[in-house]
Amino acid sequence: MCERQRTSDEGPGTKGDGVMSHGHRVVVIGGGVAGLTAAMSIIADSPSPVQVTVLEAKDHVGGNIRTSPFAGLPAVDEAADAFLVRVPHAQQLATELGLGAALTAPTGAHASVWHNGLCDIPGDLLLGVPAKARAFATSSLISPLGKIRAAIEPLLPRTVDNDSIGHYVRKRFGHQIHDRLVDPLVGSIYAADTDNFSMAAVPQLAALTAERSMLLAAGRARSAATKNAQPGAPIFGAPIRGMGALIETLAQRATSLGASIVLNSRVNSITKSGHHYQVHTNDKQYDCDAIIVASPARHSAPFIQDLDKRASELLGEWNHASVVLITLAIPAKDWPARLTGSGYLVPKPDQRWVTAASFGSNKWAHWRPADGSMIVRVSLGRDGLDVMHFDDEKLLNLALADMKLHLGFDIEPTEVRLSRWAESFPQYRPHHFARLAEMEHSLSATAPGIVFAGASYRGIGIPACVQQARAAGEAILSHISTL
Repeated sequence: MCERQRTSDEGPGTKGDGVMSHGHRVVVIGGGVAGLTAAMSIIADSPSPVQVTVLEAKDHVGGNIRTSPFAGLPAVDEAADAFLVRVPHAQQLATELGLGAALTAPTGAHASVWHNGLCDIPGDLLLGVPAKARAFATSSLISPLGKIRAAIEPLLPRTVDNDSIGHYVRKRFGHQIHDRLVDPLVGSIYAADTDNFSMAAVPQLAALTAERSMLLAAGRARSAATKNAQPGAPIFGAPIRGMGALIETLAQRATSLGASIVLNSRVNSITKSGHHYQVHTNDKQYDCDAIIVASPARHSAPFIQDLDKRASELLGEWNHASVVLITLAIPAKDWPARLTGSGYLVPKPDQRWVTAASFGSNKWAHWRPADGSMIVRVSLGRDGLDVMHFDDEKLLNLALADMKLHLGFDIEPTEVRLSRWAESFPQYRPHHFARLAEMEHSLSATAPGIVFAGASYRGIGIPACVQQARAAGEAILSHISTL
């Protein structure tokens, strides 16, 4: 779709007299939510014809989003099971795709932190940061000395930040608030070690550093959010058919608009001729006017090499963490009545292998099999805790042993599903955005018309990926309008 015969004096997509024949051509590298959204947006928003080809290295679209049947249920997610609603971009996309009426929200089941037993996560937190003193003063997670240390936070002088979440929070509140609240909550979202993760990459936390006291800033932020929120409005949402329904519908919309999606098409290199590009895959060349790179940073480094050596070097320095998610069906008769929460997080000092467990049938009302089994999803692995070298049997045994320690009973699942997500979580090291800016600045000088979008760049969550995709689409349309 991206290629046609042309005479030697024609530019791509033009007749000899300069009149547009088939419109401009854009290649999108990566068929995850960012790549598919970008493809759809470019065609939908372009004032003139544009051909868009999405190249996906795998045999399916969706990137790190996948939903499949499990334990008699038609759709149980193998990775992300929801998106943040209060950041509107993903919900807006779902509504645009006609999925708005099919969205559901989690139940009100409460989550815990495991530290010498299951402890309720306190209220009045903002991503683990106390918004009121009572958040830690009444919590069994924090020792008496830890509570005293946290209580003096408003009296401390301003902290000079080096863009590390761990560095900043430890300076403000001490080790226990960081290790038992902030790091479990943030780390579970990003598979991160927050001592080596950028504060700027988590805008809700970064905003709190504008004031001297993090506790007081969090209190004001929570009050403002509560005041502006609609009563009873959900924080998270998901299609009733799972997150895979979002990808399926998005791909269908993109192709119905005219986009071409090519699977099993791994990009090896990109070359440049004049103002135009040639994208070389394992079996074909695609000529185009502009490119959106919506693939993981480190995996994108090799095919940028011919365009800009420095940009390629910087992309190659990105780190990506791997995780394994094990889904279990546990018989109703074996599930203790006391475990009514939505799951628990394990602080790093307490971790062996399991980092978190979600009691899916408590969290989602539609995740309850007909026989009453409990669906549990167990996460292993994170930045600094690699588990990908273990075989499936070893991983299952590690998970079951940890869960026995955490919950106090032997688990004998009737069904098991193991999902490996290699290098699925890009790690935003301190000063991530400075490196990103350097990379993009270097590439813009040598290869204008190449734009980046996706989890590796300006936000990991689904709403952030959708937002980046929209912005990338606008940038591409602006670029090709000048050609």
